[in-house]
Amino acid sequence: MKKVEIFTDGACSGNPGPGGWGAILRYNGVEKELSGGEANTTNNRMELSAVINALEALKEPCEVALYSDSQYVCNALNLGWAKKWRANNWMRNKKEPALNPELWERLLKLCERHVVEVNWVKGHAGHPENERCDRLAVAEAQKYA
Repeated sequence: MKKVEIFTDGACSGNPGPGGWGAILRYNGVEKELSGGEANTTNNRMELSAVINALEALKEPCEVALYSDSQYVCNALNLGWAKKWRANNWMRNKKEPALNPELWERLLKLCERHVVEVNWVKGHAGHPENERCDRLAVAEAQKYA
């Protein structure tokens, strides 16, 4: 399996509001940048969209080292929350539905296709790839502002 590094970030102006996401894929020293956005969304949806779009860009199953500053994304994957929500018919508990189930469904399927190691990085702390992804995400969000 090819080893790929993926860095992602999402941004939202207001929550909800115009949002964007950015991702950097790195394989064998070659980088590819991806970005996109929506007119009316949330920060968490943009964080998820960044990861989903980056993983969907991979043409074959890969070993992925994923770096995100989103505790929502990292904890839901690393601590098994998202799988538990899916097993409970997209409920967080008996009264609360899980948010963004259609995005989590896509992401969990991608995590079954690839071997994904999820790493949390502190946002806005000078991490070069995270800072670049943030700039991509903010630029996309501004297109809808």
